[in-house]
Amino acid sequence: MTKYQFPENFWWGSAASGPQTEGRVANDGKGDNIFDYWYAQEPEKFFDEVSPGKTSQVYTKYKEDVQLMKQTGHNSFRTSIQWSRLLPDESGEVNQKAVDFYNSYFDELIKNGIEPFVNLYHFDMPMYLQEKGGWLNRETVEAYERYATICFELFGQKIKKWFTHNEPIVPVEAGYLYRWHYPEEANMKHAVQVGYHEALSSALAIKAYHSLDLSGKIGIILNLTPSYPRDENNPEDVKAAKLADAFFNRSFLDPAVKGEFPKELIEVLKGLDLLPEIKEGDKEIIKENTVDILGINYYQPRRIKAKETPIDKALSPMPEDFFDNYEMPGRKMNPYRGWEIYEKGIYDILINVRDNYGNIDCFISENGMGVEDEARFIQEDGMIHDDYRIEFVTDHLKYVHQAIQEGANCLGYHMWTCMDNWSWTNAYKNRYGFISVNLAKDGERTIKESGHWFKQVSDQNGFDA
Repeated sequence: MTKYQFPENFWWGSAASGPQTEGRVANDGKGDNIFDYWYAQEPEKFFDEVSPGKTSQVYTKYKEDVQLMKQTGHNSFRTSIQWSRLLPDESGEVNQKAVDFYNSYFDELIKNGIEPFVNLYHFDMPMYLQEKGGWLNRETVEAYERYATICFELFGQKIKKWFTHNEPIVPVEAGYLYRWHYPEEANMKHAVQVGYHEALSSALAIKAYHSLDLSGKIGIILNLTPSYPRDENNPEDVKAAKLADAFFNRSFLDPAVKGEFPKELIEVLKGLDLLPEIKEGDKEIIKENTVDILGINYYQPRRIKAKETPIDKALSPMPEDFFDNYEMPGRKMNPYRGWEIYEKGIYDILINVRDNYGNIDCFISENGMGVEDEARFIQEDGMIHDDYRIEFVTDHLKYVHQAIQEGANCLGYHMWTCMDNWSWTNAYKNRYGFISVNLAKDGERTIKESGHWFKQVSDQNGFDA
């Protein structure tokens, strides 16, 4: 047995988001976001047609949920404010019911010894802004800056950990490259502009936060998916992997931490005549307003080889014009999600941040395993025995521990997610939580075996394995 002891005051907890957990109740004042609208138009695109209005009912069950967080060892927890709840319509007037809810939710967490980490944007564009183009429109950047400032003014005295965006590459990929999310476009020019506006909006929010002289920290949450070449001794594979890394990781990591975009990405976009529209002063804003802290979401690696298949002329230009994805023989898989499980990836990310990004304060802000039909693992005690999740988290934490031992400045580990929650078009297909949610029984909560295990890990600030 080896003892894995973590640094003092390590953050143990989980992450979720407002749109995936809160739900809606009559007269709560929330406006529609793009997922509310999309579901109303095409409910069949969502697994079992579960709407974002149902989700996990945190809006009404948050006090119960905070007690469950205590019982599962949380000393910290990340969620997000819903832009469309706080500012529900074009008038820009603040929804006081939203203010009351978030104040009560945050107070309940703090009262119970759980520090709230608050994210501002988790894919939930208000529909009144999407109708004007969403992140394609520069006005949305200005609207976001105002929204962020309102959040800081309302909650900045009690919230000390803020994040501008969660996984900003996802709106780019899902909405404007691969048609996974509304508005279901495949338009690389639009994708580049959306990504640029997200990066700029993040810098403007950071500037606004620091101008208010608040005592906390502000950062960004990025899903970093390390790109591994098929053959490290093949220069073409290595070059392809570096380009994939520039597209999907460094496109947000470099401006967030270094204040500039990767040169390789700029060269490619310039060659394609796809550079975004940039206004005077933008580059200085991005350069001067970098993050205080970096959240790292890690789920899977990206395996890359040199381009061998023909370019799809109907879709081109696309990032995949420059590389092919590679399926490594013998890889370990999560068959439910279709993702490779590669625990060392979490170590490689942390060492990369240590060596190439100034060893900035960082933490694992998401890491988890989605499994379908978990009810089949309920035993006579009424509990879901998710040994596979305990094994998954343990094996990743070993590599987090190793990175910390080697000098990585990793301050915590948050699993995705606290309780099973709604996940975009997948709805409740794959369950990720420490706590199960029974939709058939009004969202009844039950702690899984992994939740009880996590409490022991948190209490001991480590584990033996």
